[in-house]
Amino acid sequence: MINFSINKAFFLQALNATKRAISSKNAIPVLSTIKIDVKNNSITLTGSNGQISIENTIPSSNENAGLLITSQGAILLEASFFINIVSSLPEVSLDFKEIDHHQVVLTSGKSEITLKGKDVEQYPRLQELATDSPLILKTKDLKEIIAETAFAASLQESRPILTGVHMVLSNHSDFKAVATDSHRMSQRKLILENAANDFDIVVPSKSLREFSAVFTDDIEKVEVFFSDSQMLFRSDYISFYTRLLEGNYPDTDRLLTSNFETEVIFNTNSLRHAMERAFLISNATQNGTVKLEILSGSVTAHVNSPEVGKVNEELDTVSQSGSDLTISFNPTYLIEALKALKSETVVIRFISPVRPFTLTPGEEAENFIQLITPVRTN
Repeated sequence: MINFSINKAFFLQALNATKRAISSKNAIPVLSTIKIDVKNNSITLTGSNGQISIENTIPSSNENAGLLITSQGAILLEASFFINIVSSLPEVSLDFKEIDHHQVVLTSGKSEITLKGKDVEQYPRLQELATDSPLILKTKDLKEIIAETAFAASLQESRPILTGVHMVLSNHSDFKAVATDSHRMSQRKLILENAANDFDIVVPSKSLREFSAVFTDDIEKVEVFFSDSQMLFRSDYISFYTRLLEGNYPDTDRLLTSNFETEVIFNTNSLRHAMERAFLISNATQNGTVKLEILSGSVTAHVNSPEVGKVNEELDTVSQSGSDLTISFNPTYLIEALKALKSETVVIRFISPVRPFTLTPGEEAENFIQLITPVRTN
């Protein structure tokens, strides 16, 4: 029968991180619960929605946890309800005690709350992964790569493979991540410091965004393991499992070319703000596009909405070269692409009004490239 006391704020933080894997609408009712497994020197919290699973361990050696374990055991509790109850408790610490028939008594200050739990045997077992020869990545680098690519993945389930980020390791150190929804693409490359076994996988972009939320910046490194159908990210206290997507990812390398007719360098922030202004008007029209007119010596953005009004804005450029060009595109794609850039300047290269154009940062251009498909207009 479980019996422990713990710092409420620390417990709540761990519960909320684990809850990110738990869906409120689940076809399997037991997956709306959180599993609490108490050993003699740690507590492990587990949450899963069938696609992603999170195991979060709180060791009694962690001084911030204020964890004192009196007796061991395991139980399932309705996740959202339990977390709301814990957050409402009045004192700094709480006592958690299991009594008969999977019932739990929470005591904090003068407050005592009894909750019904479930038998832990009902909970599905997490698939074991071989954890030898890990790929070791800096958490900061991995979160940066996710921020630079995952936004370009598709949100439509009609082509499930495009809802993922294609990650490839070749020559044991050449890492590439790419995402596309068939209208735009974002690709990031990195040379790894630690050699690892080559792989070619597609990870759901949703899982990667959850990974970024769960793995805080104070976690320096993460170990990564694979099976045919699953991936595990592991730090000292958190294990994050995700299913992989099945199928062949399209060959995105063929979209990249080095033949360009026109090149313009912009200040990243000023171009983004101009596009955000243009978006406010374009968003009110059916086709929602911005027309960019590049003439020798000037670059102008035009939007015309019969319902709302129009925008004509001359854009500041750092430099421009090549042929004159007029091209139309969805401003949302450009705004999101610019948000993913860390550099002060952005280099945009155009081939023709009907061919995709590329964005690269003013610095480190060879490692990060984005592509946006224009909109054909009459």
